[in-house]
Order: sequence, then structure tokens, then C-alpha cells
Amino acid sequence: MPPASNARARYSLKTAAMEINDLYRDVILDHNRRPRNFGALEPADASVEGFNPMCGDRLTVRLKMNDDKISDIRFEGQGCAISTASASLMTEAVKGRTRADALRLFDRVHELLTDDAAPPADELGKLAALSGVREYPARVKCASLCWHTLASALRSSDPHVLPTVTTE
Repeated sequence: MPPASNARARYSLKTAAMEINDLYRDVILDHNRRPRNFGALEPADASVEGFNPMCGDRLTVRLKMNDDKISDIRFEGQGCAISTASASLMTEAVKGRTRADALRLFDRVHELLTDDAAPPADELGKLAALSGVREYPARVKCASLCWHTLASALRSSDPHVLPTVTTE
């Protein structure tokens, strides 16, 4: 009987992994089809353009700050499904956070996208859906473009004069 129980355990683990991948795919597709916080934000306290020449993704991230908190954030532009979904997920995740919290989240998402040894992303909620991107190295830049663009705005001493962020 032990071999049958081992086979059931392997099947259960494989089924669970497939279900998680399906859930992540559904989150990405939903945020691509109906991006949250998409559109203009005027006036904005910071506006930064981002460009990924490998895929052609181009976006502008605009934020409104209230003291040290991101009170509103929106993005505009065109990009692939991964780029659009990542920007949508990012805006939901950072709205209401402090500058420092948003930069810590940037570091954690960057680790998730680039480090195969990164710890599980359970604490990231929907952002965990981006974890599958690291299996496609060419797509990591698509998913990280909006995050690098946001980090540039948050780290700048003069957010009104910012160069375009590029993934190259």
C-alpha cells in the first residue's frame, strides 16, 4: 500500500501546483483585461515614463503624495499582458502605503521576479501571481518595468524632473 499512497501524494501535490498556476494565470489575465487604476491623474506630484525596448512596453506612472503616503497612483500606456497586469497589481498594492513601505515592496517583488531561491510569496497576496514570470527570463523586464518606474519616482528628490526609466 505505501507505493499507492506515495502516488496519491505526488498526484495531490501536482494537482495543487496546477491549481495555483491556474489561479495565478487567472489573476494576470483579469488585471490585463480590466486594469485597475488605469488612466490620467492630474495634477500629479510625480510623473515618470518607463520603456522596455525588448517588448515595446511603454507606460507612465503618476502619483499623488499626501505627506509620505501614496494617496493615489495611476498608470497609462501600452504593453503586453504581463506588463499591464503587473502595473495594475502594483497600483492596488502600493496605494495608501508610505514611501518606505512601497520601496520595501519593490525590493520584495524584484526578489520574487529574479531570484529562484526567493522564499514563498504568500505574504504578497495577489502579487504572488507574478512569481511564475521568473520562469520566462525575457518576461521579467515586462513585469518589473512599472516597479522600477515607481521606485524612480519614490527615490527622486525632484519628482518633477525625472528621466525615462528603461529596462536596458
